Amino acid sequence: MIIMAVDLGLKRTGLAICDAQERLASPIGTWEEWDLTRLARRIADEALARRAEMLVVGHPRNMDGSRGESAQRAEDFAHALESLTQLPVRLWDERMTTVSAIGYLNQTDVRGRKRKQVVDTVAATIILQDYLDSRRLQGE
Repeated sequence: MIIMAVDLGLKRTGLAICDAQERLASPIGTWEEWDLTRLARRIADEALARRAEMLVVGHPRNMDGSRGESAQRAEDFAHALESLTQLPVRLWDERMTTVSAIGYLNQTDVRGRKRKQVVDTVAATIILQDYLDSRRLQGE
C-alpha cells in the first residue's frame, strides 16, 4: 500500500511517501502554505497524483500525552484531508520527530537556510518510517 505522511507545521509542511511494499519512507518535499484549506487541497492533489492509498498526519501531543492547540489543528486538518481524498487518514504520534530530524541534519552537516527547508520533510519521513515499522511489528 502506498502511504503518504504529512508533518503539518505553522509555516512549512513536510511530505513523505513509501513504496508499495511499505518498506521505506522517502521524502517528497516541503511546502510553505499558511492557508490550511489551500494546503489540504494541494496535499489531496499530490496524494492522488502519487496514487496514495492512505495518509498519515503527524499528531503533536505534549510530552505528558495531553493535547494542545497543535494537536487540535492536526486533528482538524486530518478530517479535512479525509473529506477531500476519501482515503483513510491516521494520526500518528510525532513527539520528538523534529528533534530527531534536527539531530540527523546535524550529523549530516546540514545547517542554516538549507536545514529550515528540509527539516519538515525529514520529520515527515521519520513519522512515516515509524508508522511503517509499527505496522510491520503488529503484522498489519
